[in-house]
Amino acid sequence: MSSVDVVLCSVEQGVATLTLNRPEANNGWTGEMQNRYFDLLVECESNADVRAIVVTGAGKSFCPGADMKVLSGATSDVGNIGAPQKAARPNYTPMLISKPIIGAINGACAGVGLVQALMFDLRIAAEGAKFTIAFSRRGLIAEYGAAWLLPRLVGHSVAMDLLLSSRTFVADEAKEMGLVNRVVPKEHVLDEALAYAHDLATNCCPTSMAIMKQQVLGDYNRSLMEATDIANREMVASLKRDDFKEGVRSFLERRPPSFQPHSA
Repeated sequence: MSSVDVVLCSVEQGVATLTLNRPEANNGWTGEMQNRYFDLLVECESNADVRAIVVTGAGKSFCPGADMKVLSGATSDVGNIGAPQKAARPNYTPMLISKPIIGAINGACAGVGLVQALMFDLRIAAEGAKFTIAFSRRGLIAEYGAAWLLPRLVGHSVAMDLLLSSRTFVADEAKEMGLVNRVVPKEHVLDEALAYAHDLATNCCPTSMAIMKQQVLGDYNRSLMEATDIANREMVASLKRDDFKEGVRSFLERRPPSFQPHSA
């Protein structure tokens, strides 16, 4: 399998589907997979035909974490897992992608696989899918932003439980704690995620979605007054855009809108 094959990409009707594609290893994460995945996200960001992104796994798992053969030092790839190694984007994170990312968590999701899933904008999980942060049971730490992401999704106490114990939990509990948005039968996970993504691609303004992603991420470190001030400025700017006029016209004419691609 070539490096191009370890993550597959297809684009249809405004939605890019990225598929982690090492089913023979349950999609165990490797440096090669990581670099291919990040490269594809960057390509999706610059592709005007892509308005939403769905990420899933081939076979029965989403991603159970790093390939254990790599972690054991059986290959030279062991130093490439974690933060991206490419000098062109040493601090790159998928959260900086301006387009919505929806996770179709079709099976086991653990370790670095779970960290990647935390960076999605929302997650749809298969019934019975198992989750674990795993790190404390491998002698590792909360890598690659996990200690920042988890408390913001599930709260401090729950995040500490998941990080310290590295216990395994299933999709229903993940939904209860706010880690996933929906739980559906395994055979419907990808269809559910694609339907959601296609709705965004068809009916929602790419520029509006990109700015709202920036607001949510940036407002974590702002006061209410600062966030309100920025929102007021963004609202004034949005009222001047052609997308606003199109949004109103499409509503009055009872038709789908024709929004312009977002210019990053």
